[in-house]
Amino acid sequence: MPQPLVRVTRRLHFNAAHRLYRPDWTDERNAEVFGPCANPHWHGHNYEIEVTVEGTINPETGYVMDLGDLKDRVNESVIDQVDHRNLNVEVPWLEGLNPTTENFVVAIWTRLEPLLPSGVRLARLVLWETPRNYVEYEGELAPSSS
Repeated sequence: MPQPLVRVTRRLHFNAAHRLYRPDWTDERNAEVFGPCANPHWHGHNYEIEVTVEGTINPETGYVMDLGDLKDRVNESVIDQVDHRNLNVEVPWLEGLNPTTENFVVAIWTRLEPLLPSGVRLARLVLWETPRNYVEYEGELAPSSS
């Protein structure tokens, strides 16, 4: 008999600073493209991240995954390394990356996906940069344009 496929989500919070810029562009071009986010003295955000995992319900526990365990894994692999940090200079796994919310959410996915227990799949990340701006990622790659 087929098992129900269920998604569960944990929301976490962290604060971080960044600067959006390209070093090969002038300060004027960076300001034109990235606006206040190109401030050479950085700026910060109160980020929220929603981590959604998917799997079948364990008949012993009634869980897809213990949300406390999910929280611990996200904290250890992501939050503890970015909270109250400068994403441009203090997070080795973001080195060389322009830390837009789009790039950041994909980097987080890459870190989290292999850390989940067997039978549990990372289904979706939603990274809120502000209460009005967020990005979503579901691990998909764009089709190649050949």
